[in-house]
Formats: sequence, structure tokens, C-alpha cells
Amino acid sequence: MEKKKSSSKPQNNRRDFLKKTTLAGLATMLSPVSELIGAEKNELVEMKPDANAVKAKTISILITTDIHAQLFTHDEFFWENNQAVYKKRGGLAVLKTMIESFRKKAPDTTLLYDGGDYFHGHAVASLTEGEVLIPIFNELGYDLMLPGNWEVVYKKKKMLYDMGHANAAKICANMYHNTKDENNGELVYPPYWIKFIGGTKIGFIGYTDHLIPKRQSPAYSEGLKFEHADKNLAKYVKLLREVEGCSLVIVATHMGLAQQVGLANNPVSEGVDIILGADTHERVREPIQGKYTKVVECGAFGSFLGKLDFEMDNGKLKNIHYQLLDVDPAKYAPDKAVQKLVDAAYEPFKKDLDVVIGTSKTPLVRYFVMETPMDNLITDAILWKFKPDIALSNGFRFCQPLALDPKTGLAKITKEFLWNMLPVNSEAKTAKVSGKQIWDWLEKELQNAFAKDPSKRFGGWFVRYSGMEVNFTIGNDLGKRVNSVKIGGKPLNPEKEYNIVACEREGDPEDTLCRIEHVKHPKKTPFLLHDVIIEYLSQHSPVAPKIEGRAVATDEPNTLLTQLKGTSYEFR
Repeated sequence: MEKKKSSSKPQNNRRDFLKKTTLAGLATMLSPVSELIGAEKNELVEMKPDANAVKAKTISILITTDIHAQLFTHDEFFWENNQAVYKKRGGLAVLKTMIESFRKKAPDTTLLYDGGDYFHGHAVASLTEGEVLIPIFNELGYDLMLPGNWEVVYKKKKMLYDMGHANAAKICANMYHNTKDENNGELVYPPYWIKFIGGTKIGFIGYTDHLIPKRQSPAYSEGLKFEHADKNLAKYVKLLREVEGCSLVIVATHMGLAQQVGLANNPVSEGVDIILGADTHERVREPIQGKYTKVVECGAFGSFLGKLDFEMDNGKLKNIHYQLLDVDPAKYAPDKAVQKLVDAAYEPFKKDLDVVIGTSKTPLVRYFVMETPMDNLITDAILWKFKPDIALSNGFRFCQPLALDPKTGLAKITKEFLWNMLPVNSEAKTAKVSGKQIWDWLEKELQNAFAKDPSKRFGGWFVRYSGMEVNFTIGNDLGKRVNSVKIGGKPLNPEKEYNIVACEREGDPEDTLCRIEHVKHPKKTPFLLHDVIIEYLSQHSPVAPKIEGRAVATDEPNTLLTQLKGTSYEFR
């Protein structure tokens, strides 16, 4: 088939222009950071107690996480009576009104915390490297924040800039400088934060995912290194309890629910009152009780607000009450100040991003762990464009759904939504791999998603693909999960070489593609994935992607919605 010229160059020129004009406007809104690298010193942040403070009976923490830069009210997915239900939720201006409704009730004893992955996931975030989100974050009025795994996407210097301009305190006890200067080996952010509020001294310790260099494109985290939380958590718990005299010790994490429950069962968590989790977008509605502490996680995309109430008795913890609340635009009107900032952020890109590039007769959703309609659309487009044996896509987890318009029965796919589906617009890359490599790689990917040791699980879901059918057993041991593989409808031949296409991961070795190592004849194409999807939709709309048995587990339904097993938790 004759290749069409990619439209990426003119699009990128326009994006560069839009980005520059938007950043110029932001210059008047942001104060300078004098020293980006090593700017965050590791002093302990402490609020001095007020001798006249009245000891409050209740202290509240409001929690958001994994907002992924979603500015607007959007479709949200719920699982009710074994079927998908879609409702309008979120919007940062709506979220602000909801937050203020709680703050007004107890302004002196309410804290607002964000668990990471705020600066990436929407077109305007990617096109401004997160900067356009800073004034909105500050207007929301956060007290404390944690870097998520996607905060590194613009690389270290930009992560420090974006988070440095956010007014909230920052903590992370396991992210270190990996440099050839005096900062080498030092923590990037303070490991903990202490706040004296309502007569109670509270200590927060922060951890992001130690697997970031493997999960993300390796180039993103250059200059950084990470350790598992169990390396120093016990030390900090002891310090906060015995030296600082904190009545509450809270661990803020961005590690994924399975890893966080694993940490709650680890002896290093003894003395922790609760873990505020993030990363896998799970909606914990009742705290999950581990051996040493409890865990909550509060959904994603600004669709939900967690509310933790600590009932205190003379400065000592008596009880914990927790709610996961919908950010419902029918209940909360948008805050005018935040809406003005949101509209201003979007305006320079509006004309381009509002363009409809295609339609779908089925909802586009990515909440299922093993196979999703959204990723079937993406990999089908790659397969159509390049005609390989297998088209691959990373097991991305983010992107709110796109529901059908009840009037037309179709979902309009805009360029804005394309950025939500694929917020990193990478080049397509081709290679050849043997059947044995594919089998071994699938075993590794199943281990990444379903390892029995939670600390070894990646936050993403199982890898996505077109042109291949895989049958596996999740509960089996490492190396024994794959039961059968078909490529093009025929059983996989271990000796045969197959053509594959996937996205390039910046910083990977040349002979690595989609975490498959030692591929043959790797070659970057001149095509960006966004252009491939746009071209595919222009010729195939309306599309109708659905779950069709590309990934089949013998021991779980194809509607599996969480990696976490062995607890009472259910995603809904």
C-alpha cells in the first residue's frame, strides 16, 4: 500500500506556536524559581503549635488524585448490576465548589491533598508541559502534594519547575537525585511534612512508585532514582511518633492499590494510621484493612473527592470515618474563578482541539484490566496502517470514557479526546520478533500486571494488541500463565519471525520495542500515532470497538476491573 505523507510536521509547527503563545501569557502568572535542580531542600516542614488552640474533635483531609489534567466535566464509567453505566462527573471548577463547601464548614481543621498525576493527561497539559495547570492548581488551594509516576513525563527539570510553582508543600521519601554534582544521592523533596491543626500534630510521609524507570519511557526519569518504600518507612514512622510526637501518622503513596495493600501488610507500616493511595484509579469506598494499617484510594480524573475524618479525643485518635464522594455537576455549580482559568487555558487550543475526527457506535472505555474497546480501536488502526502481524499498545490506564450521545447514538471523537487516549504522541516503530520472544514477553507482561508479590506489579493494565489472541491463567505462577497464543488465527510458531508495530518509548535501547528486548530490524517510521488514528477514523467512522476475546483469562471474567485480589474490594 502506498504510504501517505504524514501530517505531523505542520501540526507540530502549530502546536509549537500555540505552546509558545500560551507560555508567554503564563509568564505574568508565575513567579520565578531561582534554582531548579536541587531547589527543594530537605528541611522538615513544621507548623508551630498555638498554645491557645482549642483541640478539635474532628480533623478532615480532602483527597484528590490522578486528575490527569482533566479540565472539564466529562463522561464517567460506573459498574452497576454487572453492566456499564455512564454519568457526567468532574470538572475542576465543579471540584473547587465542592471543596469549598467542606472547607466552609470547618476552615481551621480541613486539609486538601493531591496524590499525584495532576500535570499530565490532557492536550493542554502536554502542549504546555504542564505549565497551564499551575495557576488552576493554586486556585484550588492545595495544602500538600505528592509527585505521581506521570509527573516525570516532561523530564526532571520540568517536573521541578511545575511542582516548584505549585504553592502546596511537597513530600517524597524515595525519589533521589541521580546526578554528577553535589545533589547526587540527596532526596529531591522533603520526606515528610508536619502540620499542627486543631490541637493535633499530624505527620505525612510520601512515596511514589519505585518502578517508574521501568513503567515509563526511561528518558523521562533520567537524573532520578527511586527506592521501595520499605527501605526507610519504619525509620520515618519512628521519628514522627517518638521524636516529633505526632498523634497521627499518615503515609501518602502513588504506588497502585495492590502495592499499597502489600505495604499495609508489611511490618514497616506498623504505627501508620492510614495509607492515602493513588495510581491505579481504584475507587475504594470502604478502607481496606491490612495487617498493620488501612488503605484508601480515591478514583481519578477529578470525578471523585475522598473525605477522611479523624475523630480525636483530647489529641488522640479515636476513630476514622471515610467517604468517597462523586464530583457531581448537578449538585455543585462551577466556581467562577476556576472556570475563568480553565477557559483561558483551553482557549488558545480550542479551535484545533474541538475538531471532530471520527465517531463510534459503541462507548470508548478503558477501565477493564485485560482488554478494552478503546485500545482495540487504537491497535486496529495501527494494524490497518502498517499491515504487521501484531500491533501493540502499552497497557495505559488513564483516559475517562466517551459515552454515546442519546440523541444520535454516536460518540463524537475530537482531537481533544485523542490526546486523552494517547497523551504521548510517539512515533510508530517496526521490528521482527520470534514466536518464542512473544511467548516469553507475554509471560513478563502478565507478571507485571498480576504478580503474586504486590511490590512487583506495575501500575498499568495488561498490554493491548490487535492480530493476536492470548489465553492465560492469572492465578498460575510466573512463567506458567500463558496457555495458548494465536496470531492471525493460527497457533503461534516459536521458530517463526513475526512483524510487530508499537509506539517508540523514549530512552529504550534501539533493539527494545514495547518492552520486548533484542528485536530484529528495529525501525522508526515517520508516522506519529495521532496521525495514524486520525487517518483511520476518517476512513472507517463510525467505528464500533468492543471486547471480543483478544485476551481471555481462564480464572477471571473479561470485565475484570481491578488487579487487587484477596480482599472485599470491588470496583464500582
